[in-house]
Amino acid sequence: MSREQRGPNEKLGTVLALAGISNAGLARRVNDLGAQRGLTLRYDKTSVARWVSKGMVPQGAAPHLIAAAIGQKLGRPVPLHEIGLADADPAPEVGLAFPRDVGQAVRSATELYRLDLAGRRAGSGGIWQSLAGSFAVSAYATPASRWLITPADSSVAREANSAEGSGAPLKVGHSDVQKLREAAEDARRWDSKYGGGDWRSSMVPECLRVEAAPLLLGSYSDEVGRALFGASAELTRLAGWMAFDTGQQEAAQRYYIQALRLARAAADVPLGGYVLASMSLQATYRGFGDEGVDLAQAALERNRGLATARTMSFFRLVEARSHAKAGDAQAAGAALKAAEGWLERSREGDNDPSWLGFYGYDRFAADAAECYRDLKAPRQVRRFTEQALSKPTEEFVRSHGLRLVVSAVAELESGNLDAACEQGVRAVEVAGRISSARTTEYVKDLLHRLEPYGDEPRVVELRERARPLLMAPA
Repeated sequence: MSREQRGPNEKLGTVLALAGISNAGLARRVNDLGAQRGLTLRYDKTSVARWVSKGMVPQGAAPHLIAAAIGQKLGRPVPLHEIGLADADPAPEVGLAFPRDVGQAVRSATELYRLDLAGRRAGSGGIWQSLAGSFAVSAYATPASRWLITPADSSVAREANSAEGSGAPLKVGHSDVQKLREAAEDARRWDSKYGGGDWRSSMVPECLRVEAAPLLLGSYSDEVGRALFGASAELTRLAGWMAFDTGQQEAAQRYYIQALRLARAAADVPLGGYVLASMSLQATYRGFGDEGVDLAQAALERNRGLATARTMSFFRLVEARSHAKAGDAQAAGAALKAAEGWLERSREGDNDPSWLGFYGYDRFAADAAECYRDLKAPRQVRRFTEQALSKPTEEFVRSHGLRLVVSAVAELESGNLDAACEQGVRAVEVAGRISSARTTEYVKDLLHRLEPYGDEPRVVELRERARPLLMAPA
C-alpha cells in the first residue's frame, strides 16, 4: 500500500541518480532487504517510478528499506528526509546522535529507550523490523572521534523539572544506581547462559525504559550522576550486545552509540573502551575488518595507563580479531602476542571492572582460534580450540557452542571429516538449548562448508540434526 504526496519526489530521484541505481535495481534491493526480515515484497520498476514521478509513499517498512538500500550503495547512512520520505516515520534518526551537550545526551538515550517499547507494541517485529538493514559502519565515525577528543564531561549534575517526565522528578541516590548495576549483572549472566534472545535477557530494554530513563531524567549531584551514567551505559551496552546476538544489527548500533555517550558522561574511560570494543566486534562480524581495527585502536588509545592489564589484553584481542578479518596475518599475530602478554601481567588483586568477569585464558584462546580460522591456519585453530574447550560450560553455554563450530571448521580444513561432523553435532545440540542468532549463523556457515561432502552419511546426519534449528523462527 502507499499514499499520495504532492507532486514528484525530486529528492528521491536525485539521490537515485547520484547512487547510480536504476528503478529495477532499487526494487530488487528493497525486496531482498525485506526478505532478510521475513517480509514478502513484490516491488518492481513501476513501483519505483510511482515513488519518484508521482510522489507515492510506500507504507510499513518500505521507506526505511529504501533508505537502507541506497545507503548500502553510497556507503553511508541515508536519512529519510534526504530522499523525501521524512513524513513516513522519524524513527531512523533515533539513537544515532552523539550529542556534545550532556542534557541532549540524556534526551537522546531516553528517546531510544522509549522507542524500543513503542516498537514492541506495534507488533510484526516492531520498529527494528522497520529499520531492517540500516546498519552502517560509517555511523560509528563521529561517536568514536568525539569520544577520543573528549572522553569525559565537565559536570553532569542535574536539576529536573516535572515537564520532562510523568509526575514529580526523582531525586536519585546511590541506592537507585546500585539497582541498575544489579540488573546489569543478572542480565550478563542470563545472556551468557541462554543467549541474547532468552526472555530474561530481553527484559533489558524494558529495564532501560522503566528504571533507567526516569532516573536519567531526575535530579542528581555530579557524583551520583557519574555513577548513574556508568550503570546506564553498562545496561545500554548489554542491550546492544543482546540485539547483536539475535541479529538485530541496526538496534545494536544505536544502543552502542548511546552507551558510548553515557560512558563519556560517567567519565569511565575503560567502560567507553569496552563499548568501542563491542562496536569493533560488530563491525568485524559484519565484514568491516579495517573499521573494526580503527574502533579497537580507539579503545586502546585512551586507556593507556588507565585500564588494568586484563582490560588492555581484551582490547588487544579485539584488535587481533579485526586484523584477522582484514587478512593482515602479521598485524593479527602482533596483537595476539600483545594480548597474551597483558594477560600474563594481570593479577588476582587487580581492580578489574565487573563487566570483564567473562575474560580469561579460555576466552583468549577462543578468539585466537577465530583469528586463525579467518587466516586459514587450521593447525593453530586446533591448538587454541583445545584450550578454549577445556573449561566447564555451565556459565558460558553460548561461547561453548561457538567454540565447537570453530573446532569443526578447523577439523574440516585439516581433512578430518568425521571429527568435523562430530564437533558439529555437539555444536547443534548446544545451539538448540539457547536463543542466539549468531550461534545459528555459525552452524549455517559450517553446513555451507560441508556442502561438497553432502552425500556422506555423517554430513547427512548432521544436516538432519540441524534442521529444527535452521527452521526455527528468528
